[in-house]
Amino acid sequence: MPAPPADGSPSPAAPPRVALVIGSGAVKCAAAIGLRRVLDREGVDVDLVVGCSGGSLYAAALALGMSTDETEALTRQLWTRDLTRKRDTRSLLAAAFPKLFKFDGAFGMVDDRPLLDALRGAFGDRTFADTTTPLHIVATDFGTGERVVLSEGSLVDAVRASIAVPFVWKPWPVDGRPLCDGCLSDPMPADVAIQAGAGAILTMGFEAELPRRVSSGLKFAFQVTSVYTNNLYRANYAFHNLAHHAEILPVMPEFDERVGLFDTGKIPYVIERGEAAAEEVVPYLRRLLETEPAP
Repeated sequence: MPAPPADGSPSPAAPPRVALVIGSGAVKCAAAIGLRRVLDREGVDVDLVVGCSGGSLYAAALALGMSTDETEALTRQLWTRDLTRKRDTRSLLAAAFPKLFKFDGAFGMVDDRPLLDALRGAFGDRTFADTTTPLHIVATDFGTGERVVLSEGSLVDAVRASIAVPFVWKPWPVDGRPLCDGCLSDPMPADVAIQAGAGAILTMGFEAELPRRVSSGLKFAFQVTSVYTNNLYRANYAFHNLAHHAEILPVMPEFDERVGLFDTGKIPYVIERGEAAAEEVVPYLRRLLETEPAP
C-alpha cells in the first residue's frame, strides 16, 4: 500500500487488481453466480464490479456481498413473467392519442410497478455507499444516447435505469436525466474497468435469445432490442480482441440448449455453465496475477 503523502492528504486509491464486468443477457447473467463460486473457491478477490442491463442485478448483489445462494434466490424472484404481464394502459393510450392523453415522451408497454416492487424487495433503500466492493452500473441517456456510468445514489434507481428495455419499460429518471437500458450504448462495458486501471478484467456477456415467434407487440420489442444489442455486443467484443488487451479475460459460457428470457427453471443449468467457463479461465488468471505486484 503506498505511503500517505507528506502533506497529510489522503493517499490515492490503488487501482483494482481484479475487476468483473457483467454485461447484458437477461437470465443468462445468472452464470455470474457460477463464476463467483469458482472465484470464491480459488480464493480470488474481486476489487471492482461493473454491471450493465441484466448484469447490473448480479453486479449489485456481488458488490453488496450477497452469498451465491442469496443471489440465486434473487434471480428466481426477479426473472418472472409476472414482471411483464400487466400493460401500462395509460402509456399505450398516450402513444396512440398523444394530444388527448398528453404524451410526455416516455413510453413503455409494461407497467413497471411489479418491477420496482421486486427491486425494492431485493435492494431496499441501499445505496452505492453500502457496497463492500466498488460498483459501477451502466445505463444510457435516452435524450442524447450517451453512456452513463452510475456509481453513487440509490441501487434501485441505478438497476431500474440499466434494465429499462426500450418499448417495454419507460426510461427512468436519475439526477434529472431519463436513463434506459445500458445495452443501447455498451452491452459489455469493459473499458470502465480499463479506465479504472484494473490489472485483470473478467468479462461475462451474452448474445440475447431471439423470440421463437414474434406473436405480440412485447415480443416485437424484445426482437428489435435483441437484434441491435447482439450486433453491438459482437462489435465491442471484436474491438477489444483487436486492441490486444491482454488483461481482458472473456468468460464465455456455452449453452447446449436454448435459454429464454424467463427460463428460470434453467437457472441451475445456467449457473453450472458459468462455473465451467470460469474454471477454464482460472489458470491464466492465476498466472496473470502472479506477474502483477500486489498493491
